[in-house]
Amino acid sequence: MSINLIQDEIISEFSLLDGDMEMTVFYIMELGQKLPEMSSEEKSEMNEVKGCQSKVWMTARLEKNAIYFSADSNTAITKGLVSLLVRIFNNQSPESILSADLYFMKKIGMERFIGTQRSNGFAAMTKQIKLYALAFKTQLATH
Repeated sequence: MSINLIQDEIISEFSLLDGDMEMTVFYIMELGQKLPEMSSEEKSEMNEVKGCQSKVWMTARLEKNAIYFSADSNTAITKGLVSLLVRIFNNQSPESILSADLYFMKKIGMERFIGTQRSNGFAAMTKQIKLYALAFKTQLATH
């Protein structure tokens, strides 16, 4: 499924919550609980996403020109937010990730319920995903 189709799916899910702040935050935390658990070895400083107030860990692997992400956080809301990014970018090519336009946050009114600190962290997580994509794209080009 394309990045835009997944974003549209997320927008549709959030529209069912009708802008209810409490329900939206609860839903984001619920999404985080569905994220596969990372091993303690993966939760290392090397895999930590810089620029997040909470602790966020992320790893990526390339298989047949598709990137697969693994992520976790020590806070429920941040874990939910990173799970949305994993859902959008998992199983996508480096090119698709690098050219992606993330618009779902605006459409669901995310800035209303995550605040400035988390917005910065969200930007840092997105940047980390794009850095992985760039590294894998470069790696593919040299092989």
